[in-house]
Amino acid sequence: MTRKTKKSSAYSLIIEHLFFKRFKPGVNRIPFSRDEIEAAAVALHVPRPKNLGDVMYSYRYRKTLPKSVVETQPDGFEWIIEGVGDAEYVFKLVPFNRIVPNPNLLSIKIPDATPEIIGRYALGDEQALLAKVRYNRLIDIFIGATAYSLQNHLRTKVPGVGQIEVDEVYVAIDKYGRQFVVPVQAKGGSDKHGVVQTSQDIAWCKHRLPDLSCRPVSVQFVTATKIAMFEFVEDAGKIKIAEEKHYELVPADSITSIDLETYKKIAKGAK
Repeated sequence: MTRKTKKSSAYSLIIEHLFFKRFKPGVNRIPFSRDEIEAAAVALHVPRPKNLGDVMYSYRYRKTLPKSVVETQPDGFEWIIEGVGDAEYVFKLVPFNRIVPNPNLLSIKIPDATPEIIGRYALGDEQALLAKVRYNRLIDIFIGATAYSLQNHLRTKVPGVGQIEVDEVYVAIDKYGRQFVVPVQAKGGSDKHGVVQTSQDIAWCKHRLPDLSCRPVSVQFVTATKIAMFEFVEDAGKIKIAEEKHYELVPADSITSIDLETYKKIAKGAK
């Protein structure tokens, strides 16, 4: 068994222990604290995680919860891990709402403005994705406003939520002078977008920049050249998709007159 496999197995056992420590049929919230992670490792005789926060991050944003936990989910619902304070968490049962790109959506071709040297030396999927979004002004195109990157990999705390991380934060202004804050979550590799991150992003916007309209966005590779973009809204306490677009980064000379005519028809129909 490799070190990576051992680490993953230990994380899974710890999560199961924390969940079933307080689980009873019919409950929809199971609170726990980060301090309990270390105690769980001791009780299970598995190596203490070097970074306790990585256990939570893995299952909040990257990994699927252990099978034994998933099997307790009622039809149409799923367990998520949500931050509720500084080093405080809760397993929460919510309606199933995994965000995946629509395979039937038209891809809009965009002349690829990514510098070749960036494409060559990008360190990973998430970094490459953020770079392509930035160099091709995809946030501007998607939300219809001029956007400026304010900060990358923002790690901060939000009252009542705890520590969060936003992949990139933009501020934007449109032709009417309206100003926006655009928190962006980037999903590369095997990462999947969930509503927890968007809820946290909205909470941060309200706390830190309350005068700006919050327009949370998620970006995800569909292929190496195709990027799916989602904008979300909060409606009656639920996170819903306001818009989804797919952009394909291509050489400028590969965009045909037929493509351009198609885009004219789409724009005309959208008015």
